[in-house]
Amino acid sequence: MDVKLLNPFIEATCHVLSSMALTDATAGTPYLKKDARARGDVTGIVGLIGEARGTISMSFTESCILSIVSTMFGEEVTEINDEVKDAVGEILNIVSGQARQKLETMGRLLKGSIPTVISGRNHTITHITRQPIVAVPFESEKGSFTIEICIEE
Repeated sequence: MDVKLLNPFIEATCHVLSSMALTDATAGTPYLKKDARARGDVTGIVGLIGEARGTISMSFTESCILSIVSTMFGEEVTEINDEVKDAVGEILNIVSGQARQKLETMGRLLKGSIPTVISGRNHTITHITRQPIVAVPFESEKGSFTIEICIEE
């Protein structure tokens, strides 16, 4: 996967969390993920199609997503429920859309599917390509989360 495809997703992630959840997030060092285990307790996944196909996912630890959603809703949220899962899907949908807009300016046309959200400790993520999966860990004042990007050329 072309490394230049990562930056739009990293930039969109930071922008969306800053604007929607008043959360400054800092990307760590990207790495090749070698297993299917999610790095969080709730994960949103969006399929990508067009000039290439692939997936993007965001996995949040329970404490991180509860803090983010509490800020978004303006009230304390104490458990991962359907509203939290919907918020994860919406966050990812907006990140995906903003990243795809940036990719379009680079000449890459991709469309995104409706997000799917999975929750539970030690769940797994199945990406739709056999290409390497690049994971980018993030830290924020609300906790840690990881995005995974897998795009087939």
